This record gives sequence, C-alpha cells and structure tokens, in this order.
Amino acid sequence: PWRGPPHPDEGHPPPLEAVPVPWKSVGPYKSHRESLGGLPETPAGEEAQGEEGPAATQLDVSRLRSSSMEIREKGSEFLKEELHKAQKELKLKDEECERLSKVREQLEQELEELTASLFEEAHRMVRDANMKQAASEKQLKEARGKIDMLQAEVTALKTLVITSTPASPNRELHPQLLSPTKAGPRKGHLRHKSTSSALCPAVCPVAGHILTPDKEGKEVDTTLFAEFQAWRESPTLDKTSPFLERVYREDVGPCLDFTMQELSALVRSAVEDNTLTIEPVASQTLPTVKVAAVDCGHTKTCALSGLACACRHRIRLGDSESHYYISPSSRARITAVCNFFTYIRYIQQGLVRQDAEPMFWEITRLRKEMSLAKLGFFPHEA
Repeated sequence: PWRGPPHPDEGHPPPLEAVPVPWKSVGPYKSHRESLGGLPETPAGEEAQGEEGPAATQLDVSRLRSSSMEIREKGSEFLKEELHKAQKELKLKDEECERLSKVREQLEQELEELTASLFEEAHRMVRDANMKQAASEKQLKEARGKIDMLQAEVTALKTLVITSTPASPNRELHPQLLSPTKAGPRKGHLRHKSTSSALCPAVCPVAGHILTPDKEGKEVDTTLFAEFQAWRESPTLDKTSPFLERVYREDVGPCLDFTMQELSALVRSAVEDNTLTIEPVASQTLPTVKVAAVDCGHTKTCALSGLACACRHRIRLGDSESHYYISPSSRARITAVCNFFTYIRYIQQGLVRQDAEPMFWEITRLRKEMSLAKLGFFPHEA
C-alpha cells in the first residue's frame, strides 16, 4: 500500500500528490456492448465495473510510486553533481586562497627586508656624510695651519735667500756699500782688500766650481761640497745619499738623541715627516690630556731630557692630542733640526734661487746650529 510522500527531512524533493481521477472502462468492454446491439446496461455489468475499480487504483499508485522513485533518483543524481561541482569549486577557492596567502607572506617578507635595507642604507649614508664632514673640517683646519706655516716660512725664506740686484743691492751682503760710519765694527777676522785679492782661488776637483775663501776665514771642504753638488743634481730626502747620510750621522742623529729614547724616536720621525708642532705655553695654562710633565712648583719635568726646569713650550706629534712639555735646550735642538729640514725641502721644491756655494754655506751654518744646540747652547728667547 502507498503510505504517502516521503518526509521533507530526507533531502529529496516531495513527490507529486496523487489526485483521484474517475476512471471509465473503454476498449473491449465498449465494443462488447456495441456488439450486443446497443442493449442497455445490466446490473451484472455494473458489478463487473465495481470489481475493476480497486485494481486500477493500485496500478495508478504503483505508477505514481515508480515515477516518484525515478524523480527522486534523478534529483539525487542532480544534487550529487551539484555537490561535487561545489566541492571542486571550494577546493579551487581554497587552493587560490592558500596561494594568495603565500604571495602575501612573501610580499610582507620582501617589504620588511626592503625597509631594513633602506634604513641600513640611510644610516650608512648619514655615517659616511658625518665622517666626510669631519674629514673635511680636519683637512680645512690642517690647510689653514699649513697656510699660516707657509706664510711664516715664506717670510723667513725671504730673509734667508740671498737676493741682490743692481737696482736694489742687499747691503747686508755687500758691506762695502755701507758708509764707514754706518758699517760699524764687524765680528771675526778682517782681511785687507789687497790681501784678499792676492789669494788664489781654490777649484773644486769634482764639479769644477771655483771656491773662494770666505772673508771671515772660512774654507769649503771639497769632499763635503762634492757630496752636496751630487745631491743638488737630484735633491731628495732619501737617507741613502752620501750627503744626507753624513748629515744624519754627524748632526741630526746626535742632536735628537735625548735621554728618553722612545720619545726621541717618535720626535725624530715627526720631524722627518714634518708633522711636529711646537706650541708656547702660557703661565696660566694647565696640563691637558696625557701631558708628559710633572709640576714641581714653577718648573716642570722635560719629557725628553727628564730634567726639572722651566718648560715654556710643548710639542705635539702629528694628529695626536697628547702634549709633551720640553725644556728650552730641547726646544733649541728640535728647532735646529727643523730649520735644516725646512731649508733642504726648499731646495728640493726649487724655491732657493742661488748658486751652489751660497746654498752649501747656508747648510753648513744650519749644521753648526745643530752642533751648538747639541752641546747645550741656545738663545735666551728659546
């Protein structure tokens, strides 16, 4: 028997409702009536129709049931197909979401790395700019100091280099141009004019240069002059040349040989590199950082000789902030060596426009100052 449509919770579409329809007998039954010649219906015919009614109803129910099952199966297949499609689309969406999530994570990581590199590059640029600014300021300061030093050296060079023209002769170099009243007494031995003119000039055997004895009794050493002439052909500060090797051995080395050997070596290197600075010390100036001096009342201990005396000057080596107090004698020895190196640098740079003999005598005078300073002689203003 048919129990009606399935419950809606089963997930299938509701079947079509059965509608009672009056059934009529057609077909053979009608033809049989017609074959009888149109006789009127009898009660026996009505009884037969009543027996066929339930059988037709059951057939109709079975047809409806099969139709409902067929619709249910088709609907189930359709829903399964739709579900399968939805699952496939959902899977594709999940894969797309996962791919986009990975892309987002990768972009975030790249963004973080880019930001970090930008900050690092900015910090590096700022640091480089600060270093360049500090280096530029340092170079500017050094350039100004060198300009001041060069101006002072040029001024000293003007008084050092012998220049004399007929229009403006140097009366200090030509005392015969001075009047007898203004000439005044001269130090050293004075030679009579006739005696001076009667002397035979000496000829240098190496360079063929004529060496005339000085009016004060000086005479050129031919060996030293030959070494100087060879050095003057190609002036250099290399110690291997015979001329400078002799000056180092006889004058520079002994003059800068102080009691404190370690500091003496540093001072010598700074003098050779032209990086040593000598500064006057005011009476109220207090010792600064790493000052190598010990206060003893109004005196200090010289950093080079180790003696307690009135240190009115201090030295600084290169760019170091350390200062070393030195005695007047130590300052005179360092200054004498610096004057010698300054003059030979002028010769090397072509700033001295003189003949060989005046250059040689000026170098000899500077060597004499080094020797006197080594022996302890120094002017009072030192």
